[in-house]
Amino acid sequence: MQDDIIRVLDEIEKEKGISKEILIEAIESALISAYKKNYGIKNDIVINMCKDTGKINVFNKKTIVRKHTTSINEISLDDLDSSLKEKYSVGDSILIEITPQEFGRIAAQTAKQVIVQKIREAERDVIYGQYIDKERDIVTGVVQRIEQKTVIIDLGRTEAILLPNEQIKNEDYYKGKRMKIYIIEVRKTSKGPRILTSRTHPELLKRLFELEVPEIHEGLVEIKSITREAGKRSKVAVYSKNEKIDPVGACIGDRGSRIKSIMMELKDEKIDIVRWSEDQKIFISNALSPAKVTSVELHEKDKKAIVKVSEKQLSLAIGKEGQNARLAAKLTGWKIDIKSETENKEISKSESQ
Repeated sequence: MQDDIIRVLDEIEKEKGISKEILIEAIESALISAYKKNYGIKNDIVINMCKDTGKINVFNKKTIVRKHTTSINEISLDDLDSSLKEKYSVGDSILIEITPQEFGRIAAQTAKQVIVQKIREAERDVIYGQYIDKERDIVTGVVQRIEQKTVIIDLGRTEAILLPNEQIKNEDYYKGKRMKIYIIEVRKTSKGPRILTSRTHPELLKRLFELEVPEIHEGLVEIKSITREAGKRSKVAVYSKNEKIDPVGACIGDRGSRIKSIMMELKDEKIDIVRWSEDQKIFISNALSPAKVTSVELHEKDKKAIVKVSEKQLSLAIGKEGQNARLAAKLTGWKIDIKSETENKEISKSESQ
């Protein structure tokens, strides 16, 4: 039995990378608890396990005193063998072996439990290390089950959690559905890593563009800003230092292939690709796409932009329930006030009177 344990420990050290010394220390600690539980004693116990042979010895640790004592953790100097009296003095600690013959069975069972536990802990640490490196990145998973609106996603070696507030509204989540998710946070727990994910985070959209658009992945096209109303509409501002590369065209792809792939992943979320510009007037005009802007007047102090559009473009510029204007404001960082040319003419006329 003892040789078997050492052989198992050697294999675990080699295959799992768990130190043999750490395993032996854990087994010794567990054996002390097992010994006290099985034999119902409160002695100061020390258990040693030989790392070469696996032999286990149980010792009662006693303090040497001058006179006879009734304490289970003390022994008088007179009670020691003559050979030991020369080595020890009053106040020293001495280990007296008390290994029971039948302790081997208990030891084997305890060692097995400790080994299994340590392997699980090591595997949890490996999984945690794997996914902590993927924090703020995307992974692909499969819906495993749904528990009270929380979606549990199978990542292969572990599971991830998609909470209700991180789900795209009206998106259908069902067992077996394969999808990409953004890892918000990886927490280390006693039961393994707790991986919190999102389908609504703007960074999910950014990572999808990096996957689908080689020019972005290679750094030829840069995403300057993103704003998103998950499942409905997003706006992405892009820029390229290379005049030969059209950043908008690169993101859309041939016949819209690239943008369609991203939209399909996000429940057909509408995505506006906006050309970024250092000129804030041009950038704001582009951000209100697909509406065509007549003019932009900037008020730097209030970070406010007065945008003029034709009467026909007004509803398009504002968007359904103000969505287009709202997203454009978030994308550019400017407060945007949209006015029709007709409205502006009437205001100017009244002011002149």
